[in-house]
Amino acid sequence: MTEELDWIAASGKRAKGKRPEYFDDAAVDRLYSVVMALVAEVSVLRDRSDTVERLLDETGTISREDIETYVPDRKAGEERGLATRAYVARVMRGFQQELEALEAEDPPIEEWVEKLSRE
Repeated sequence: MTEELDWIAASGKRAKGKRPEYFDDAAVDRLYSVVMALVAEVSVLRDRSDTVERLLDETGTISREDIETYVPDRKAGEERGLATRAYVARVMRGFQQELEALEAEDPPIEEWVEKLSRE
């Protein structure tokens, strides 16, 4: 007999060690953590919805067991992979734009001096 998992207790467990810090403000780190957890949940829901749609297309009816035991074929897996990558790219676009801005080369100081002297 298998013991049932207590999801509430499991969600409250803490990883060992110090929590990673990515931003200057700890509140932003916590917000980012919550947002990424929601992103993961939405991704799972998207896959589950895709499963329901595919099963309905194939058979016209479904059961909970059909959903739980569904294994996507290669084509469905590839389509899901592309959709997930596009979804994550949309979610992370703001961060990507910030990184791109940081990596962009600043014009030489002479260009700034010339630009400001014209104003």
